Formats: sequence, structure tokens, C-alpha cells
Amino acid sequence: MDPFMGQCKGYKILTVGLIFLVWILYFKISWPDSTILRPPAPRPASKSASESTESPSLLESLPQELSNLTHLLYWPLTPGDKGDFLASTSPQASTYHWRGPVQASYALGSYVEAILIARDHRGRPKTHGGDLFRAQLLGPDLKAGVSGDVQDLENGTYLLSFPLLWAGKAQVQVRLIHSSEAVGVLRRIWREKRATVDFVGYFRGPTGNEETVICNVDPQSTGTRGPTCQYRDVNSGEPWFCAQPPTLPCNSLVGHSSGRYLKVTTPHDEVLLAWKVTDKVLPQGISPIQIRMAAPGNSSLVLSPRPPCRPGLPAPKPSGFYHQEMWHSLSCSSRSFSTVDSILGCLAGHVVYMMGDSTLRQWWEYLQYTVPSLKPMDLHATYQTGPLMAVETTRNIVLHWRAHSWPLRSFRTPVASLHSVAQELGGLAGGPHTVVVLGLGAHFTTFPPTIFARRLAGIRAAVAALLAREPRTLVVIKLANTGYKSVYGSDWFTLQLNRLLRAAFSDLHVAFVDAWEMTSSLTVPDNIHPVRLIVRNEVDFLLSFVCPT
Repeated sequence: MDPFMGQCKGYKILTVGLIFLVWILYFKISWPDSTILRPPAPRPASKSASESTESPSLLESLPQELSNLTHLLYWPLTPGDKGDFLASTSPQASTYHWRGPVQASYALGSYVEAILIARDHRGRPKTHGGDLFRAQLLGPDLKAGVSGDVQDLENGTYLLSFPLLWAGKAQVQVRLIHSSEAVGVLRRIWREKRATVDFVGYFRGPTGNEETVICNVDPQSTGTRGPTCQYRDVNSGEPWFCAQPPTLPCNSLVGHSSGRYLKVTTPHDEVLLAWKVTDKVLPQGISPIQIRMAAPGNSSLVLSPRPPCRPGLPAPKPSGFYHQEMWHSLSCSSRSFSTVDSILGCLAGHVVYMMGDSTLRQWWEYLQYTVPSLKPMDLHATYQTGPLMAVETTRNIVLHWRAHSWPLRSFRTPVASLHSVAQELGGLAGGPHTVVVLGLGAHFTTFPPTIFARRLAGIRAAVAALLAREPRTLVVIKLANTGYKSVYGSDWFTLQLNRLLRAAFSDLHVAFVDAWEMTSSLTVPDNIHPVRLIVRNEVDFLLSFVCPT
């Protein structure tokens, strides 16, 4: 070969190599480092992009028992009524009686039991379980009440058990919340339907023109067969989907609101869920009983020595009871904060972050209305979704509330205001003056349980990280309360979500406020937004963890 030609060839190889090296360096410098977490831009997603609704990396962070939803959410299977409404459980025909001989009086601190026999509308005893009954022991004269334990024997009978926690008169009351056949409808819809509601996404162009589409937790529930826009939470990885707007790009989403309640029931389903057979008191089958004190001069309440309220305490059953309209916890020494000064003294120097739904916003409202010097700040935000803030400058108190992110049924609100709980927790330093209160559940009854489990996975990871970097932070979990009685939000759904809530945080150093029992232990009407009496006791119990002594 000609030496000159060989030399030229060598120069060409060297030149190409240098160009290639410069090209690599250019892209290394200009291309984002994949190890840096950046908010991903919204992007079209095919319908197959969310065939699996679980995120393995998130669900792996949950306690082992939560990953097995079938076991955790066990409920007896029922054969159904085969289209015969009269074969379903009747609140009027079902009966209950004392187990064992009736006594003239009962000792304070003991238990009483009763047997409930479920019957259909023809008066025939049922041969299977699965009904949702609620039992209470009430002391109307003493403004007292406690939830009874209902054990389903899965043969049409139920064992009712009540602790005798106050001296005086007491009366059993039993309600049929849903027949087993109605529960079968709820179970079918919960597990088979991707969603029973939808939402509206508002997109805005550069000239101010707007387009609205349907949004939801997965592409199939957006009502479109075309492409969808996917939005993934940077902290938890949870996805959200909107049908792609006709002309505007996915990154022009600016607003969010509730959409429609979807038709998911048959005419026969609606008969089983009708108000006339839902949440009905059974005919009184037991006379009032008299509970006597162990000895004259002793306390009229059963309140054994209990530790100060702190995170990580075991959860007894029942978790507490009412007496003279005051909640007494059976796990710790709950306190009453009946004066403005006692509330201010407890919260002094604290910053409280409340994140969740409107039942938790009631706590913020209660404190703000009860304490005149706790002044709300006008943040020019949508009140229904927040963020809300109140401050007390002389005692250095700051009180925050904001709604959790989608799925959120609300009036139109800016998407930029919808921060996920995991996102908010990730921005907190924590410390001995930081109180975090989380309350979720009511907006998740319209989706399969895996959607809530996925949300809990991200929140649990964020709570664990917060407590790891600052263990002195107080984290309180508010369980979901009773109230809903429809196919879109039944107490049966809420009961299952509370099981998931407890399991998700059971091994973390957090405190629980059992709003389920606090809203089902008195004769006050069920309401998704409880009356002030209930809210006051819930907030007092929260403050018992902030100021245990």
C-alpha cells in the first residue's frame, strides 16, 4: 500500500473517532442525568399502559399482610338471593336474645353476650352469614355508648359481645346496615368495576381557549378509545389519566373537578340497596339491663390504669367508649381540652399539617372556630381543596390543611394545588414541634381496593422516611368514619379501607384515632361529616397525643 494513502486512512480514522468522542461528550453534558429525579412531562399513553394497576416497587414497601388483599379483606361469600328479594335478610324479621340466663343486674367490668338470628323477609332463618350488622350498648340517661363486637358464625347466626364499662342502665341496639345480598352487590361492583365515578380535566391553550375531557385512575375509565395523557406522581409513582384533548397538548392541563356518578347497578341491585332495608334498627328483643358497681363508693366507670397517649400503642377492641358525651380511650389516658386556654397551651409552639379529605378539614375548622385567636389566612385558594392555614402569633401556632390529590371529588380547582400526600411529607423536616395528621378513605370507596393500597404504599414509604430522618415527629392516622350508605360509598367499603389503613401503618411508630368507632358508638345520626360532638372528641384525642400529660 502507498505510505501516503495509509497515512491518510489513519487520519480519517482518528478524525472520525474524535468526532464520535465530541458527540458523546455533547450528549453527556446536554442530556438530563437519569439519576436526577425530575417531574416527567405528561405524555400520551396507550390503553395497555395500565393493564396492571399495581406498582410492584410500591406494593413491596407495604407490610406483608397488606399485599394479600384477599386475606386481609376477607368477608364470607354468600349464595345471593337468585333474584328473589324476599330471600334476602330482613331487618324487621331478624331477632336477637341474651345468651344464657337473664340476671337482675350485671357487674361493672364484665361482659354480656347475645345471639342474633338473621331471617329473610318470609321469616325463615338464614343459613349463611355475610350481613353487615352494627351493635351498640347505649346508656341514654348517661349519654354513654360503646360499640359491640359482632362475630359472624357464617351460618345465619351472629354472636354479639358488649363490655360493661359504666354503672347504670344500658340498652342494646342492633342495626342492619346491609344484608348479605346487598354486600354481595357491593363486593361485585368494588372488585369488577374499575371506577364508579369519573372526573373532568380542564385544558387551556395559549390564547385562553379551553377543552374538557374525562379523567380517571386508568385509561379505560376515561371513556375514550383513543390515546390518553398520563400523569405520574414523582414521589409515589401513581398514575393519573385523561383522555387526550382534541387539539391541545397533554401538558396544558390546568384544572380538575368531579365528574359523574356512573350507572353500575341493575334494578334488582337497587332493590337490595334501597333505603327501606338499609341502616335499619332491628325490633327490640332485649330489655334494658342494670349495671352495678363492684362496691359502694367505687368508680362508676371501668378505667384501669392506662399509659399516656403515645404512638405505637396496641389497639384494643373496642377502642373506647362515651360517657357524658366524652370519649374515653381504652388504650391510653385520653384527655379533655374543654377550654380555649387548654387548647392553646397544648398547641403552643407546634406546626400542625393535616392532609386528607373533608372529614379531616372538620378538625381544622373546629380548632379555628373554637379558638378565637387562631386566625385563618386568606391564601386565595379553593376552600374545598385548600391549602388552608390559620395562625396564632402569640403562642407560635400554625395550622395547615390541604386535600389529598386525585382521585378527589371537588369543585373545579387548579391542578397545581393538588399536591399528593407523599409529596408534602417529602418536603417536611419534622421534629418535636411538628404534628402530621393523615385522613384518607372517603374518596377511595369508588375504586377497587388495589387503588387505595397503591396510594397507601406511597404514603407509608414517605411516613417511614420522615420518621427515619426525625423520629420525634408525631404522625397521627385518622381512620375513616361511618356515614355513606350507597353503592358509591358504603360503610362496608369504609370498613375494608380501614383494615388496609391499619395494616399499612401497623409496624410504624404512629398513633391512630379510631373515627370509625367514635362515629358508631352513640345514637347520633350517621353522617359522612360528623356532628360537632364527635369532632370535638376526635380533636381532643388528637391533642392527647400532642400533650399526653
